[in-house]
Formats: sequence, structure tokens, C-alpha cells
Amino acid sequence: MNAPAPTHRPIQQLPDQLISQIAAGEVVERPSAVVKELLENALDAGATQVTIRLEEGGVKRIAITDNGRGIPPEELPLALARHATSKIASLTDLENVNTLGFRGEALASIASVAAVCITSRTPGAPHAWEIVGSHQGTVAPSSGQFGTTIDVQDLYFNTPARRKFLKSEQTEYGHCAEVVRRIALARPDVSFSLTHNGRTIDHWNTSEAAKRSAQILGGDFAEARLHLIETAGPLRLHGYVGLPTASKARADSQYFYVNGRFVRDKLLVHAVKAAYEDVLHGDRFPSYVLALELDPAMVDVNVHPSKIEVRFRDSRAVHQFVFHAVQRALAQTSATAHGNAPAPVSASDITPSSTSLGDTPVWRRPHEQTSFGSQLASPAWTSGAGTGGGGGGGARASSTFSPSPFAPGSRWDAPTGGGVPQRTDSYGALFTGAPKTAAPPGVEEAPLPETTKPASDDDFPLGFALAQLHGIYVLAQNRKGLVLVDMHAAHERILYEQLKNALDAQAGGEQMQVQQMLIPVTFFADAVEVGTAQEEQETLKALGFDIAAVSPTTLAVRAVPTLLKNADAQTLARDVLRDVREYGGSRVLIERRNELLGTLACHTAVRANRILTQPEMNALLRQMEATERADQCNHGRPTWVQLEIAALDKLFLRGQ
Repeated sequence: MNAPAPTHRPIQQLPDQLISQIAAGEVVERPSAVVKELLENALDAGATQVTIRLEEGGVKRIAITDNGRGIPPEELPLALARHATSKIASLTDLENVNTLGFRGEALASIASVAAVCITSRTPGAPHAWEIVGSHQGTVAPSSGQFGTTIDVQDLYFNTPARRKFLKSEQTEYGHCAEVVRRIALARPDVSFSLTHNGRTIDHWNTSEAAKRSAQILGGDFAEARLHLIETAGPLRLHGYVGLPTASKARADSQYFYVNGRFVRDKLLVHAVKAAYEDVLHGDRFPSYVLALELDPAMVDVNVHPSKIEVRFRDSRAVHQFVFHAVQRALAQTSATAHGNAPAPVSASDITPSSTSLGDTPVWRRPHEQTSFGSQLASPAWTSGAGTGGGGGGGARASSTFSPSPFAPGSRWDAPTGGGVPQRTDSYGALFTGAPKTAAPPGVEEAPLPETTKPASDDDFPLGFALAQLHGIYVLAQNRKGLVLVDMHAAHERILYEQLKNALDAQAGGEQMQVQQMLIPVTFFADAVEVGTAQEEQETLKALGFDIAAVSPTTLAVRAVPTLLKNADAQTLARDVLRDVREYGGSRVLIERRNELLGTLACHTAVRANRILTQPEMNALLRQMEATERADQCNHGRPTWVQLEIAALDKLFLRGQ
């Protein structure tokens, strides 16, 4: 179908009303955009109490009242005029914006597509003043408390085509409520009250950031979060990151703020995602509330009409700072770092296996193996005959571990008949500091940390092993109650962290090992890729890549990191160039390295149906307590869960 021919008219000045309506198309896309602009104005005015009243999802009415400094009557017409503001006066102010609003067009745009009334009273004024309609309206005396009320009614009443694009009342209300939540999360020092159709939906009094985030994101987030405060030069990051095992199926609990402004910035999202990469399960999304503070001159907030995107002057430094800060916080996810056990893995993450233990079906993790024949030989394990887990009861006559993966240099002989000694009497002695009873003949106790005071949960939060369940789980007891450990997942994380640390220590202080290409790999590249390769030579060299332009449309890969010498050079080069262009650096090398180490750890870790002695199980618990990120394996699955005594009592109706 042919498009209609354009109408030819002479160049002419557009009417002010039409200009404002065009601007409204960018600023006022739906009622939630009005709520955002008005709330930002209230906070810029120093408000500590804000009330939001909505009717019919904000389409019929949006009224926002604050107790800020107010607007003098002589400035009320200017408040509704285009490009009039008190927040900037020069280019220097624009380059150092420290307020949420600054464009000076929001109120004028809103007034062009809705009926607007502003009522305001400044401190010391005998009464309030109001203006209705536009900047051409008359300022008249009115009644009202100190502060400002902006009443917006009948949104898009004069532009019915725009109104047709709005969704249902509940959908539009949902968008408005989300805007209020975002701003309330950033300002716990301000009280907010949200009313819809005369009914109060939310009310948050002034509080601390911890309480406000718990109120808005819920108790589940409050119980499964890590506090983060990091500072590096002019950069400061603070807030809360959710535990990996408390992740969600949707990215609807991710809040990032830059100098108090909620943003959706791909650089910041990528930095957080990279920090979670080896602790998050599948396609799950973490929850977090993070605030980045930096010099306003280091960030450009004037790159998008809705001010939801920003641009950093040194994007690479910001990316690396955020990544390392979140990564260090997540390193605390060990049994000794916080008081709450990770949430159990959902049933959808477990698939039934045809492998059986005797006549009892066994539930397996999708990636686990039960046959030792196809495993990589572990440097830490040397097994004797009868270690195959293909059938029977998983019992074996004996197996010698030399050295043990849990306590190097020790040697234990497993009991015959597949049993595990269950000596609970000695555990109480360990908790109270009383002398231990002797170990059974033939079983050498695993070395435990020396202590001069009675042991407590702080010393051994995972408790002590009681038994092994179906050759898969370790059952332990601590003061809180029952602990279940997935021995394969736990050992996998321990080995993975050991491999990473060993490789980092080996490479520490050394130059990147590079593999020169015997014949450079050339490929066609667009102008952006060629420009990136030429401009970012130093960054590429630091990453171990030699990518040079041999023509305006051709790049040649001359060297790659030794670790990636077998990868496809062209695909690798394109990935690195894209990352360097978008994020100021690349994590391709680290990601590929971690994939290799994760595979090695998975194949090396103790397998299902492996019968462990009691000292081995206790040694595994102690290693978990000393290992970073031990709450989940590198696939993001939980390694242990806690069932407290109160929950057990409830199951058995004790005290009822």
C-alpha cells in the first residue's frame, strides 16, 4: 500500500499549544509519567510528606500534595510556562544537575493535555494561592496548608487519539503504583501515602532504608538479602542485594538509582548480572536495591526525555566498580556469613531419574551422574573396588581416600555394610565444650578447629553430621534444628572456588598469557567494529587480544588469550569488541574460564551413591563454612537447607 503524499506547506512557527502537545508526547506517555514528574518536583522542593491520590488509574485524576517550600504567587504562571525552571540557569548547572527535575517542560506539557490546578503556600504566607489552566491563567487567593498541591484531571481530554492507547484502569494504576514504589525506595526519609479511588493502598512512614525496602519488596527479600556499602574514590555504592537462592522468575524486583534517580541502564544491569553469573540458577533474576552516588559532572542525565537512561563519563570504571562491589557482597554467601539458610530449590528444578537405589526411585539433579566410569579422575580421590554407583544399595566393602578432598593428609576407612556411624552423644559435648567420647574403632575423627571457649552456632553453624540419606544428602544437627546438605552441590562449590583461587594465585602478578596465531584470522567488520578495534587497542591488549584493522572493512585477529586458543577467533573477537564498546571492557575471558573450571569441578566433585564416613561428612561441613559462596553451587542451586525445631514441632503437632 502506498503511503499518502506529504502536504507541502511553507515553513512557519508552530503555536505554543501545539509545541506543548508535541512535548507531551515524549514526557506524558501515560498517567504514571505524570505521577513521576510531579513526585520529582515535590522532592526537589524539600518535601518530607507526600500524598498521592489517584482516580480511575490516574486517567480521571492525579492529585499530589507535598509539604515542601511552596511556590510564591508571582512565580505560579512561570511554573506552567514552557522551559521555565528554578533548577538550572546556565550550561554549568546543566552539567552538574543534582535535582531530579530540570527541563522545565513537564508542567507545561501536562497542562496542554489535561486540566491542571496548582495550589501553593510558602512559609510565612497568610494563605495559599492557585492558578488554573495554563501560564495565562489568573493567580487567585486560595486555602491550603504549607506546601504545594498539583491537581491533574481528565488526562488527554483534548487529545482523544492518545487516550485510546491507554490500557485498562487497573493496568494504568499498576504503572502509577510502581512509580511511587521506585521513588519511595530511594527516599526512606520521606513519608508517602497512596490512595486509589478513595481507598488508601499504601502508606510508608519515614524510616531507615532497611525497613523501607522490606516494606516494599516484602519479607522474603528482607530475610534473604546482603547489605552492601562500597566506596572507591568519587564512587559510592550502597543498598541490598538478594541472595542467589532467593532469585525470581522475572526481573521485577531490580531497583538501581544514580544520585537518587531511578534508572534502567544497560551498563549497570550488565555489571550486576556479571557479578551473579556463577551463583544464579538458570534463567533466574536476582532482586536488589542499589544506589550509586558520584559527582554529577561524571554522569549525563540529559540523554532521554523520561530521564530513565544515563551516560557515564568513564563507563568502564563505573562498570568495574559496581561489578566488584556486588561480587564481594555475594562472596559472603557462606554458612558463617548470615543467619538464614538459603531457600529450598523448587520442584521444577529437579527431574526424576531412572537410576534406582535398590527398589527405591531416587530423585536426581539434571546434571548429576551416578556412574564413576565416565567421570574425570579426581586428583583428590582414589577409590578402591566396588565404587561404581550403578546398582545395588551403594554399599562397598572398603574404600581408601588418600588424600581426602575434605581434610588433606587424613585417611579414613568406611564402615562395612554401607552403614554410617550415628553417634549423637558426642555432638552435645562439642557444643558445650565438654570432653568428647572416643571414636569407634577404625574411625579417625576429622580435625576440628581449636577453641578455648565452648563451641556455639557461630563456630559451627552447619552443626555436625548424623547420617547420609540415600547416598545423596548429608543429615546434620545444629542448635536451630535439622540441616540437609546436597553433598555433590556443596563439594562442587568448594572445588570450584579452590580452582579459581589456585588459578588466580598462579596468574597473579604475571602478564596475560597470549597465543599468537600462526595465520591471522581475518573477517569482514562494519565501521563501528573497526573503529572500536582502533580506539581501544590498549584495552584489547590488556585483555590478551591483538585485533588490528587491515582495511576499512576487514579486521585481523593476531593473538588471543592462551586459555581461549581453541575458541572460534572470529566469534570471540566480535564478542569482545561488542563488550568493550558497550561496557568499556570485556568479561569474555573470565566467563569462558569459569565455564571450564565449573565443568571440571562438577566432574570432580563427590558423586551420588558415594558412602561417606562421619568424619568425612563433618569435614565437608567445615569446608562449607570456610568457603565463599558456599550457599549455592556454581549452577546456582542451594547446597543446604535449614529446618528449625519450631517447624518440626509444627509438623508433629507438638504443644497443640
